[in-house]
Amino acid sequence: MTSKLFTIRTCLIASLCLISAGAKLPVALAQKESLAQAYQVIASKRFVDLTHSFSPLTPVWRGFGPATFSLAADPQTGRPYTIAKDGFHAFFYSMVGQYGTHVDPPAHFDPNGMTMDEIPVKQMILPLVVFNITPMLRKDPNHALTVADIRAWERRHGRVPAGCFAALRTDMSKDWDANPARFQRYPFPAWSFEAIMFLYEQRGIVANGHESLDTDTSKDLQSEKWLLTHGHWQIEGLADLDQVPATGALIVVTWPKPKRGLGFPARAFAILP
Repeated sequence: MTSKLFTIRTCLIASLCLISAGAKLPVALAQKESLAQAYQVIASKRFVDLTHSFSPLTPVWRGFGPATFSLAADPQTGRPYTIAKDGFHAFFYSMVGQYGTHVDPPAHFDPNGMTMDEIPVKQMILPLVVFNITPMLRKDPNHALTVADIRAWERRHGRVPAGCFAALRTDMSKDWDANPARFQRYPFPAWSFEAIMFLYEQRGIVANGHESLDTDTSKDLQSEKWLLTHGHWQIEGLADLDQVPATGALIVVTWPKPKRGLGFPARAFAILP
């Protein structure tokens, strides 16, 4: 049974890599491995939630300001709905799209870029690689991942696979609730522009994510601007990457579908190998 599950798992991951790269599965493979078998494997794995809960106290860029939550009210009377009187209650949420753990689609920076509703759903489940730079932060608290760091990672874990999602672990997420002021420090550990370009152009990743609320600490957000204006998307404010291995996991990310949406809180989780 163990051997069979290993075979199914291997085929599943290979299939997902092909799908994310835009390839079609061989007919024989598609017929042999059913979705029921794939789900059996997935359901047996550990899931790690990579998403922060958010509230009006959640860290946010000072240019946007905090969210407000209020009880939804009858538009004719202004009276909030209650379970006691109406049998239900609901929240009215007022917040910027880039709030909490959220998606940045290309259109966030590019007037001609893809909006949230245009990102292909096949890109919402991808092989996941994690670059852990926490050891480097002991000497340089604001270290930015470099191409040399990526090559050192590849010597240990193998080449970054095309069609994957690349995440940057900094452990900043531990300060999200515990120390919001520290979480919002500037500068902070981030991606270097050269690393972002290398991963997209030389390794063919599909998307990237990080624990901070910006991709980099350059004055003009050079890395973020480049990736969004080149048709790529990212997830900001990721959590609990310390529970995910460097390779072998899958990431699943989803978000609402506002028409021509420029950003929104997202739900991301990892399926461990």
